[in-house]
Amino acid sequence: MTVPHPERVDEPVAAARPASPWQGQAPVVAMVSLGGAIGASARYGATRLWPVETGGFPWTTFWVNVIGCAVIGVFMVVITDMWAAHRLVRPFFGTGVLGGFTTFSTYAVDIRRLVDSGHPGTGLAYLAATLCAALTAVWLAVTATRRALVRRRR
Repeated sequence: MTVPHPERVDEPVAAARPASPWQGQAPVVAMVSLGGAIGASARYGATRLWPVETGGFPWTTFWVNVIGCAVIGVFMVVITDMWAAHRLVRPFFGTGVLGGFTTFSTYAVDIRRLVDSGHPGTGLAYLAATLCAALTAVWLAVTATRRALVRRRR
């Protein structure tokens, strides 16, 4: 058996590792997390300031969702039509802050509580009103923002 001479031994070639799906995504995840914490804290603050009586219409969650939808309408027009935003602005504010502020889960729980507590009519009204108001808020915000931008450019 022969022993290779150390000066002739080739260094092992490092195996090529596949790129991690998280590689380069850490800043995005961090911004969504930070924004989500801010948005969820704001929503929690709103529910503490304006609590809802058991069986009553959940006005706080309703208005949080409607206002959040209006803001996302304005935000999306501004960052797509007017301002070349940094790549982390949309994840931070759109997904994080507004995603944490608005809440589909609380909306669903509110409907369930209303139905379970013997207020199915209020639950149904809340279900329909939130959907209609949120969609209307986005549409009005997008339309108004685009019109304001057109006037500003003149």
